[in-house]
Amino acid sequence: MEAVKGKLKLVRLSHDYRKQLEEMLEEWTTFNATHEANHSPWAIFKNDYHDFNGYLENLDFNELKDGHVPTSTFFALDTERNIFVGAINIRHQLNERLLLDGGHIGDGVRPSQRKKGYATEIIRLGLRECKKLGIDKVLMVCDKENIGSRKSITRNGGILENETEVDGKIEQRYWIDLSK
Repeated sequence: MEAVKGKLKLVRLSHDYRKQLEEMLEEWTTFNATHEANHSPWAIFKNDYHDFNGYLENLDFNELKDGHVPTSTFFALDTERNIFVGAINIRHQLNERLLLDGGHIGDGVRPSQRKKGYATEIIRLGLRECKKLGIDKVLMVCDKENIGSRKSITRNGGILENETEVDGKIEQRYWIDLSK
């Protein structure tokens, strides 16, 4: 994991990163079409990336509306290779649904870059962004079967509060205290 630190940074999407976005999402959507996979973070899959301007305009929610809370989406840029290796979506607050099974953070790593320590680093950098937003206690939720997510969360200080059943799956709810 130490090899990942220092070469990864979170960036906001702009026209400068259109190529990196398209390459990552082409790989990811192709993988998801042939594998049973979750679509986390949901924010990067909810719009058609082929319409880049529309995608960019609708990436984040800026206000409470239709059950959605304000969000910030960042992409994890490997600065040495100039590619996106993943993304993180931060919900600025929790509603009932997010408190149950969404949490403050949804993150993901593109398929070809998994099991290399990126998720742990993406979460670490995302927690810095949470702190900037004034979120001192961060909820992260993952499927109990997702061992990689569980490890990435606990490596970042996640403490298991409980498990809940959501849509037939056991979800684990972890809290990370940033006030320390």
